[in-house]
Amino acid sequence: GAESGRGMAAWARGVRGLLLDISGVLYDSGGGGGGAPIAGSAEAVRKIKASGLKLRFCTNETQATREKFVKKLQGLGFDISVAEVTAPAPAACRLLKERGLRPHLLVHDDLIPEFAEIDKTNPNCVVVGDAAENFSYANVNEAFRVLIGLEKPVLISLGRGRYYKETDGLKLDVGAYMKALEYACDVEAEVVGKPAKAFFESALAEMGVPPQQAIMIGDDIVNDVGGAQQCGMRAVQVRTGKYRPCDENHPQVKPDAYVNNLAEAVDVILSQL
Repeated sequence: GAESGRGMAAWARGVRGLLLDISGVLYDSGGGGGGAPIAGSAEAVRKIKASGLKLRFCTNETQATREKFVKKLQGLGFDISVAEVTAPAPAACRLLKERGLRPHLLVHDDLIPEFAEIDKTNPNCVVVGDAAENFSYANVNEAFRVLIGLEKPVLISLGRGRYYKETDGLKLDVGAYMKALEYACDVEAEVVGKPAKAFFESALAEMGVPPQQAIMIGDDIVNDVGGAQQCGMRAVQVRTGKYRPCDENHPQVKPDAYVNNLAEAVDVILSQL
């Protein structure tokens, strides 16, 4: 089984780079001020940077452009820049260009600017993101009609999360709507973002650190912890964000360690340097 954070911290040794999830690890989104920082997280990020460890923020955030949510996090006291963030929309844009795909977008209004350079005329695929209020019946049905009308239906999903936590409670995530479109059209979506291997590998490449020397810290047992472990990384589950005690009995995924929060994980890792 996984060790508790502070015991014999073998899981924390030989580390050169850290990948941090954002929502549920740095802060909980929602509410008037754009969210609430999780206690100790801003200080933990500063400690990582001061230590000389490589750092990437690895997020499935698709409710805003990177510029916009980075600005929000800076406002909450985090030392973070766009260049340090690996997010699904830019990765999806690269994939669309490489394959000559023209998307019908079922995404949040605030994400649209990320796709400004992409040809969207006469779509030959559907891209679904965390559209939140935009997941009306009419909008989901329109995406369904585009997809089922294609000779070779291509569905690209920006992540596959089931739900996430905001300050006022749990929210359905993109994965639920991805599954609806998969089921209706009898297709399998291609996932861009966590837990896709290529997504973690691009974050590792940005850091220049091999998977064996990297640790992922996240609140999502499947997409953060399981996804990172499948790439050969270690992964630590925080008991913040959408963490629920039943996650500790997950039949497939066993984290390398459980910690109460990011601050605790960072203290243990830095104590092993």
